[in-house]
Amino acid sequence: MRWSLALALLAGVAWAEDSSTSTSSSSSSESSDSTTSSSLALSDATTVTDASAAVPTGSYEVYSTTITLADGDHLTSTITQNSSATTTGNGTVVTTTHNSVTVLVGGAGTTTLGNSSMNATATTSSTSTAVATNTRPCNSYAEYCGRSYSNITMVAAHNSPFVRKGNAAANQEFTVKYQLDDGVRMLQFQVHNQNGTMELCHTSCSMLDVGTLEAYLTTVTEWIRNNPYDVVTLLMGNYDYVSPSHFVDPIKSSGLYDYVYTPTKIPMALDDWPTLSEMIITGKRAVIFMDYQANQTAYPWLMDEFSQIWETPFSPTSRAFPCTAQRPPGITNVQAKNRMYMANHNLNIELNLGSIDLLIPNSAVLNETNAVSGYGSLGKMARNCTAKWDRPPNFLLVDYYNDGNFNGSVFEVAAEMNNVTYNNQSCCGTASAAVPGMSTVTVSTMLLVAAGVQFFLSAF
Repeated sequence: MRWSLALALLAGVAWAEDSSTSTSSSSSSESSDSTTSSSLALSDATTVTDASAAVPTGSYEVYSTTITLADGDHLTSTITQNSSATTTGNGTVVTTTHNSVTVLVGGAGTTTLGNSSMNATATTSSTSTAVATNTRPCNSYAEYCGRSYSNITMVAAHNSPFVRKGNAAANQEFTVKYQLDDGVRMLQFQVHNQNGTMELCHTSCSMLDVGTLEAYLTTVTEWIRNNPYDVVTLLMGNYDYVSPSHFVDPIKSSGLYDYVYTPTKIPMALDDWPTLSEMIITGKRAVIFMDYQANQTAYPWLMDEFSQIWETPFSPTSRAFPCTAQRPPGITNVQAKNRMYMANHNLNIELNLGSIDLLIPNSAVLNETNAVSGYGSLGKMARNCTAKWDRPPNFLLVDYYNDGNFNGSVFEVAAEMNNVTYNNQSCCGTASAAVPGMSTVTVSTMLLVAAGVQFFLSAF
């Protein structure tokens, strides 16, 4: 009995591998976008449906008016803050002084993005002095220097710290340093409170614990320090809904606080954000969001995600990837168009093995999920989102960013959204960082087999 169940699981995995091989050789043209995806049968008793995972329950901040900040961390006006529980390229770089802020400006000509346009050249200023051209200006593109933070599409690493070989709960193949080197500019992850220590765990610390928040942030801070022309965003999941005060010490002890950006308003509307050059010149190049329990009246720089960013459906298991606003619940189209947004494009398989209910990346179709075009692709979703909302997504949240229809395909999509040219020779990671001779698909499916066999054997 137990061996037949294990063999059934193996058969399901073999089907996934065969599917991956066959689909990778099929056409990825946009004409295939109408294809209907089928569920992945892991065994006779376990079938993955096309529903997204249950949305986390948490409190969403509601601001009745805007707070104006002065001197970085101090409030200049008071408001009523309500919290309601809901279940549901070539450019010459110059400096320009304007309003006492020196900015970098690079790139020639006018770039149109969605329904908005920006001029990336120097404009009227009190003083203008030519300086040496930077080799990596403003997140590696001179064109970004004159754009606002909210007018750029960034690749986001879903569960960035979780890079554990041999663990099914991992979501990335390369460590955070490689992620940043390759061009990832948003790092998303879960944080758990383990007896007062903020730990990076995926779902459960007994399943995958990759160390402390402070240690991870120390590595991020070192990268930021060594890359002075880059702005990095962190999105922290407050898994246990603890007070934001628990996050302050790790952020300060890691050195990250020295680079943290403090907004000028609470919350920041789409047009309130500074240009990347302003953030770079002032040295405030780390933007931190937290999903739940943020208290910006106490910690203005630890920003509440959902009053400033909305998300498409959470942890999707369907390849349809609709570009609808799911979190925060009840957001209107008018509100959505005045905030940044994140496209959740990390495709999952839902495993129901007895008492275990786990979402893991659907590695079998990564070459399609992270592709530039085709059904279920990141490129297709980004274009759909741009058409629907008249502007591209700000953040493209993906698993295994290095996999796709070619190395760096996710960055190609972001470059398209930003109307710049991506150099695909720069990606991804190093050969020594991966499991030798094994693809991500192979690793994940072997883990799936091991987990299933272990579970069924222990059940008898």
